[in-house]
Amino acid sequence: MSTENPAEPARKPRVARTVRLAAGDTEVAVRPDNGCRIESLRIGGTELLRQGAKYGCFPMVPWCGRIEHGRFRNGSETHQMPLNSPPHAIHGNGRNLSWRTARTTGTTAAFTYDLDDPAAPWPYPGKVTQLVELAEDGGSLTLSMGVETYDDSFPAQAGWHPWFLRDLGDGGEGVRIDFDPEWQEERGEDHLPTGRRIDPRPGPWDDCFGMPQGVDVTLTWPGRLELKVTSRAEWVVVYDEQEAAVCVEPQSGPPNGLNTHPRLVTPIDPLEISTTWSWRSLA
Repeated sequence: MSTENPAEPARKPRVARTVRLAAGDTEVAVRPDNGCRIESLRIGGTELLRQGAKYGCFPMVPWCGRIEHGRFRNGSETHQMPLNSPPHAIHGNGRNLSWRTARTTGTTAAFTYDLDDPAAPWPYPGKVTQLVELAEDGGSLTLSMGVETYDDSFPAQAGWHPWFLRDLGDGGEGVRIDFDPEWQEERGEDHLPTGRRIDPRPGPWDDCFGMPQGVDVTLTWPGRLELKVTSRAEWVVVYDEQEAAVCVEPQSGPPNGLNTHPRLVTPIDPLEISTTWSWRSLA
């Protein structure tokens, strides 16, 4: 039986400025008030993520990459998202919101936000949850995300956009990216997949790749660290066209996938995705 006083308004969950997790020699900082992004990942005192309000590692939800002209269909309805990367809408709107901190321990934290948040509305009511879990030995980090509907079904995507530093600030050799995709999505001049699958081409990349056995990408800073990005998802975008950082982005569908590969979130079938980063020292 509830012990709440019905005369008192329900308290809203607190929005923490920074949530810190630590284990072994690893420290993780999460900013729920800035799109629930991983602000910092320090291993043995060395920062791995590009710093800045737009960087770190942010969740892409309820879509990943670009939506063509910001429009998608759900049955007979057409919806228009804000064009935050004209002429397209990019990377979802969850990264623009303050998320609620649902629970924390020394090594785990859970966060949520409502899809119909007035600050960045989605046309369907529902909830997004992100779980951040640091292994007890500090040797890996697992990120999980779920998208639920409260009513009608709708297409959605989820994934992550980490900005890994190209070099670790010690003058050593820059990072190497190793992976073996089955195909590459041909990219048109509008930066959207054309629908044609091609043999993987050498970088530099701002491209989506198919890995139907699961995402498996290795980042190596020679003589320093090896980090593996894995996920049961079969899509990954790799972006390495900037000098400062590289991005390896596991996601539940390709760019413009709300239109070309719609995955419906239903009352009995939420969208769930996870990725694990694991590492080992090469020093």
